[in-house]
Amino acid sequence: MSLLADNIRYLRNRLDYSQQKVADDLMITRGRYAKYEDGASEPPIDILVRMSRYYNVSIDLLVTVDLRKYSLNEILKLPDNRILLPVKVDRHGANVIELVPHRATMGYLQGYADPEYIESLQTISIPFLGPGKYRAFPAEGDSMPPHPDGSYIIGRYVESIDDLKAGKTYVFITRNEGITYKRLQARVGDELELSPDNALYHSYRVHLADIYEIWEFACSIATREFAKGEVQGDNIAIMRMLGELKEEINNLKEGNKSQGME
Repeated sequence: MSLLADNIRYLRNRLDYSQQKVADDLMITRGRYAKYEDGASEPPIDILVRMSRYYNVSIDLLVTVDLRKYSLNEILKLPDNRILLPVKVDRHGANVIELVPHRATMGYLQGYADPEYIESLQTISIPFLGPGKYRAFPAEGDSMPPHPDGSYIIGRYVESIDDLKAGKTYVFITRNEGITYKRLQARVGDELELSPDNALYHSYRVHLADIYEIWEFACSIATREFAKGEVQGDNIAIMRMLGELKEEINNLKEGNKSQGME
């Protein structure tokens, strides 16, 4: 709770309030409040809630982030009381983008809400991106042509589920799949129907409760040269035809099973 002590002292001084005023407003004694600022004792949950409401800062921020390092006006406040680090820019005013490396994709599930983990990621800047919070994720597998395995998808953070648009592609951080890049087909109640662009794979649904974060596609970075004809329309058409053929075979198998049962 040492961060809490530093934070409430910082917030009080920022408002230019005395310890007595804050203590009176929180309906506790000045001596008790002073112990919280000194780190001599820890506040019970009811006092912690009062502090959070008093300073208009989430409990998560109060106890996990050194607020002296960041501007509160720049921190994205999320509906589920989680936090995202501030929107940063470099000395030229371009967005600073955290890069999640391939080897750290599994670690991201444990660290996506940890400010220290996010700060440890390497960063890049791309000047033409508009306002918003951006992060780069590795593309893996062959489900989303023409983005090859090893490329990076740069996504803009989606703050509200209502901002999603059918037909657009997003990076979804989910409980079961981890980091996955898919196209949104539709929202069906409390679920999202997602589909890969590779016709060999089927669409599926993900419950909203299993989604941690959503990042809308902003741009991509290829890390290797494309082979000749690798992303030509003919290849995509072939994959689509193979997908349709696979589906027809499955339908024939199901039909044969039904006839056998009769």
